[in-house]
Amino acid sequence: MNSASHADRFAAPDGDLVLRRDGAVATVLLNRPDSHNAITLDMYTALPDLFGVLAADESVKVVVLRGAGVRSFASGADISEFERVRGDAGKARVYNDRVAAAEQSIEQLDKPTIAMIHGYCIGGGAGLAFAADLRFGDERTTMAITPAKLGLVYSLESTKRLVDLAGPSRAKWILMSGEKMSAPEALRVGLLDEVTPVDDLEKHTYDFAHLLSTRAQFSVRAAKTIVNRIVAGQTTEDAVTTDLRNTSFDTADYAEGVRAFLDKRTPRFG
Repeated sequence: MNSASHADRFAAPDGDLVLRRDGAVATVLLNRPDSHNAITLDMYTALPDLFGVLAADESVKVVVLRGAGVRSFASGADISEFERVRGDAGKARVYNDRVAAAEQSIEQLDKPTIAMIHGYCIGGGAGLAFAADLRFGDERTTMAITPAKLGLVYSLESTKRLVDLAGPSRAKWILMSGEKMSAPEALRVGLLDEVTPVDDLEKHTYDFAHLLSTRAQFSVRAAKTIVNRIVAGQTTEDAVTTDLRNTSFDTADYAEGVRAFLDKRTPRFG
């Protein structure tokens, strides 16, 4: 990223979450490299507010979610705090609600999100990554979901995202076994969208993010909305999807796209 990127310490104690902005692309950094970016309850709690900030910032068009360093995206939830924050059913309900809200805040952002996955992406880390629109990994990426190794149960929402990506049979294999998957296998079953050499992942991810930021944002966000509605079970047009298609003709994006095509130049969308 541009070394002049603005960095804000945001919400979680000790800078465990960092928000950076580089033009139209924002980065949400899981910033605990010494623990493979294990996710604390405070981090889960802070993520919805952080993504609310990004939703309201019209200068941001694409969001990259990543872990600090190159060893891990996130090794999962921070098990060292489980006895304190998940020690009984009441505490577990609060904890699970905050995890669900964090994942939903990523999934429901109306802007494209890309999980950039260096190395390990395990358990709760995979839960955050699956909530993003796209997942780019490197050749050392290792993915696993491990509730069966801890006596836990993955939530229905998180399981549905896994099923949507990998299919029901493979989702059962992943959840029941808790076994790790290599980058080629994760790519083959649909958990990763692209795999690059280790040294190329950052450039490839941000090049693609900046590419998306140059596209017609009305079209990009409408595509996300419609695909998500299809995944949720919608099979026919309704008022929302029809309105998206029809109102696109009234946007500045459409006017610029048509004019640029006729002028044989690259469109300059706002």
